[in-house]
Amino acid sequence: MIRKFFHIIVTVFLILIVPGCKKSYILNDNQIVLFQYEYLNYAWGYQHSGFYIDCDGNILEYDKPEGWNFADSDNTIESSLLLENLTKCSLSEKSVSSSELSKYSRHIENIASSKVTSPRNIGADIGSMKYYCYLYDDATDTYHGFLIKMAGDYTCENLNFYSKRVASWLDEIRKED
Repeated sequence: MIRKFFHIIVTVFLILIVPGCKKSYILNDNQIVLFQYEYLNYAWGYQHSGFYIDCDGNILEYDKPEGWNFADSDNTIESSLLLENLTKCSLSEKSVSSSELSKYSRHIENIASSKVTSPRNIGADIGSMKYYCYLYDDATDTYHGFLIKMAGDYTCENLNFYSKRVASWLDEIRKED
């Protein structure tokens, strides 16, 4: 009797706990883009460069692309427009391993649900360096970008515990160029 009770308890425990242990960085099967770094400056000539990181760990770089599609004021962009932007990028020789991508992309949903500090003006003519993570919405076929960090003329940051780690990681990738 005690043995049967023990087996029932162990079975219930395994059913409840084990499936919750599996973590996947794939947020949505249709999501292609996970992260973006972007530098934009209109002072002393137009400068626009950056990179995307896709779900396969590819780093897709751009530098002054023509006809670029920017997200709207809510950081939302239609999937077709984002995919058009990707065609204007070049594939970097660098890439991100699946384990590294998993390590950082598992924080996207938490970052997306966190608040961002108010922008503070700290300079002029520096430009804007922005770090984003993305969530894809199947219902609207759009990507919504969530600001992780902004530096330059104005600074602000996401208040999520992991946002500094993700921003530092993206900054390391940026500096490898």
